[in-house]
Amino acid sequence: MKAKKIFIYLAIAIIVVAIALLVACTLLRSAKPAAADTADDARLSRLVFNADSAFAYCARQCAFGPRTMNSAAHDACGEWIKSTFESFGLTVKSQRATLTGYDGTALRCENIGAFYRPELPRRILLCAHWDSRPWADNDPDAANHKTPILGANDGASGVAVLLELARMLAADSIGADVGVDFVCFDAEDYGTPQWADEPDDVDTWALGAQYWSERYARAAADKRPEYEFGILLDMVGGEGARFFKEGISERFGSQIIKRVWSAARQAGYGSFFVGESGAYVSDDHVPVNEVAGVKCIDIIAHYPDCPQSSFGPTWHTVDDTMEHISPATLKAVGQTLARLLAEY
Repeated sequence: MKAKKIFIYLAIAIIVVAIALLVACTLLRSAKPAAADTADDARLSRLVFNADSAFAYCARQCAFGPRTMNSAAHDACGEWIKSTFESFGLTVKSQRATLTGYDGTALRCENIGAFYRPELPRRILLCAHWDSRPWADNDPDAANHKTPILGANDGASGVAVLLELARMLAADSIGADVGVDFVCFDAEDYGTPQWADEPDDVDTWALGAQYWSERYARAAADKRPEYEFGILLDMVGGEGARFFKEGISERFGSQIIKRVWSAARQAGYGSFFVGESGAYVSDDHVPVNEVAGVKCIDIIAHYPDCPQSSFGPTWHTVDDTMEHISPATLKAVGQTLARLLAEY
């Protein structure tokens, strides 16, 4: 009987030791991810998108004047955009073509591509348009309807965010282990004006993106990058801007939207990225999705309560100037995308 009791005590002791070892191993396993999470949180806390820098890039584009097709200001700004990307050490290539406007005008188009770590097979596409509208055809004053707009928000703001993200990547302040292709589309805003005799045709817009998408689709699979996804930025610097889930983006890239909107919340800018569906917008992302076959969403401002336009009060007016550009809006978009890239 005594031996039996000793055996029972030994069995209990073995079980207790086993449980203790199991608990210890569990604690050790959980400690490693906690340390990794702490390090990752510290890295993300140092991730700062410089809104003042983006604001300056926006102002620099506007300093050339309206970047309308075939103008000297357009060509000079294009050279500046290329040289700025190059100053960050990115590989820059131009895609030139003569395209035809709605009215038969021959347009000297130049899509500007800048490539961060082109040797990496995993790639993300970030894009915006860099031309500006030749006509303020939505201006409250009809006398301005044929006046070129400066396009501080409608064009320059998107490129400004791309440039600051490129600077951050080149400085390794994001820590992304993925290649990024920046594409500045041309001839987006030469679409049929409201005062034209003929009806508006969606195919007269986004001419540069149409050309890029057609060439991408025709290229052999081993001669073109395979993008995990794309993000288009359009009108991302306006005062009071909010970003709803654009309809075409939801159709083609609902998972991308989830990731971007989640990154916005994590970055502290969930109030800018509204968790509701917005309008369907014909923009550069349409041919990128439908022709190139690259899943691409559009981050574009939506003002549902603005009587002048759902794109905001300065859209296609002479008031689309730097006075109405908000560093807070640039920060919200830029910080969100920096956070997203940092996940790679």
